[in-house]
Amino acid sequence: MYTLKRIWLQKDPEVFLQWQKLITHAGLAVGEEVAYTVGIFDQQTLIATASCYANIIKYVVVCEKKRSEQLLTQLISHLSDHIKDEGYTKSFVYTAPKNRLFFESLGFREVLAAQDILFMEQGVPSYESYAQQLQRQRIGQNNGAIVMNANPFTKGHLYLVETAASQKEQVYVFVLSEDRSQFSASERLQMVTEGVAHLSNVTVLPTNNYLVSSAVFPSYFLKEQAPEAIAKKQAAFDATLFKEKIAPLLAITTRFVGSEPYSPVTQLYNEAMAAVFSPELKLIVIDRLKINQSTVSATKVRKAIAEKDLPSLQQFLPETTFTFLMQHNYI
Repeated sequence: MYTLKRIWLQKDPEVFLQWQKLITHAGLAVGEEVAYTVGIFDQQTLIATASCYANIIKYVVVCEKKRSEQLLTQLISHLSDHIKDEGYTKSFVYTAPKNRLFFESLGFREVLAAQDILFMEQGVPSYESYAQQLQRQRIGQNNGAIVMNANPFTKGHLYLVETAASQKEQVYVFVLSEDRSQFSASERLQMVTEGVAHLSNVTVLPTNNYLVSSAVFPSYFLKEQAPEAIAKKQAAFDATLFKEKIAPLLAITTRFVGSEPYSPVTQLYNEAMAAVFSPELKLIVIDRLKINQSTVSATKVRKAIAEKDLPSLQQFLPETTFTFLMQHNYI
């Protein structure tokens, strides 16, 4: 008789070692974020496991000797119920392409298949609805794109957008929808929208879960804590998703990014995009804006906010962002 129960990886060293052995034997790298893990045990032996972070299912493994016993169904059904209990209306899963039919039988749909990764989703809103939203915004045939967190929107971000807008018929600015920053997704979207309102050929869009999110690129939010090998793989996957699933919908031929002197993970992302995009898409790297010999960065702005340093904020922020911060009592 098998037992399914929650695993506390950080509190049970003995079970963690079993979990680690099962994961690495399956060819997976330990180090990705997980918040909830379950296992199926044959007495005291772990024979199957699955985890999730938010609504993303990962680390789904059944030991080779037990793969004919429908343990995957038990694991995924349990995690799907847990994700729904947490208030999510959709879930994602990374898996091997060989598992496609199994996950399709549970109602999952392919978002992207790339190399040895199959990325699928279940529930609403779906990628199809997001794609339709993007297609309604399509203007022109030779467009540019920028993806930014804008935490908050600075003069550096504005300089990047204005530079792109001067070179392309239409520029789409994607603002991260992930709520893992000091400012919420809705606040950041508002700051960017207000900051670029004077540019008639710029459209601001949310990323939903399909660009630089916990679903496709969780290492982005871990910064220097992210294992490099995992970050590289995720960055390449995110770049592939943009190239194959987003860019064609909006006739995007060029992605604009800022140079990255501070964050190794962001620099790694820029390198991954350059490798994945070529030759179909062009990647243009714009040198960071400097004001009085000081490079503008959102990190410096957040420090200035914490210190109530109004002169620095007025130096580094567009008037629209400064006004937003004042109106929302951030300064």
